[in-house]
Amino acid sequence: MSAREIDAPIFGTAFQAELDALFRWRRDVRRFRRDALPGGLLDRLLETASAAPSVGLSQPWRFVTVDDPARRAAVRADFEACNAAALATQDETRAANYARLKLAGLEQAPCHVAVFVEPDPAQGHGLGRRTMPESVAYSAVIAVHTLWLAARAHGIGLGWVSILDPSRIREILDVPETWQLVAYLCIGSPEIDAVTPELEREGWEKRRSISIVAR
Repeated sequence: MSAREIDAPIFGTAFQAELDALFRWRRDVRRFRRDALPGGLLDRLLETASAAPSVGLSQPWRFVTVDDPARRAAVRADFEACNAAALATQDETRAANYARLKLAGLEQAPCHVAVFVEPDPAQGHGLGRRTMPESVAYSAVIAVHTLWLAARAHGIGLGWVSILDPSRIREILDVPETWQLVAYLCIGSPEIDAVTPELEREGWEKRRSISIVAR
């Protein structure tokens, strides 16, 4: 049977409700248990992430699993330096709150995955990106979000660490110079599950209602 002849699945109201719950329970996790993931689960999650849409079917994302202790230590050192610099830019009313926040799970998370993008991949033959070349990076971001939801569906937490120097991370991980860092991810079982974002629980910011502009 060809792909055209296969009946599309029908997603009923029960599945739709569970999907809505999945979106709401997806959290940026910074507090992990150190337990290893079940064997083969990370590979399956990354395979699911690769099913994400991409401009021109270019699949420009590049996943790098970071297991070497020395490389992980170097990433943590870069985070600490960048975080200290970010703290120094906070005004007096925010500095104490910022210093109290836990902004990464680099020490506890059993899995580290760096996500890079190849900005001009041969795959896809340039389709759809001449006028919006940034759509290549956006495609990698969609892959990250797909991974995030897939992990949550398995009860696994994911934290996106952005307080890093992209050039330094590329150097630490010894990847091609053309690759651009999109995300550094910590993955593992969360210490706690909460429907409210941690930054909201800590008083940093509140989620606001949706804003739609009509033209």
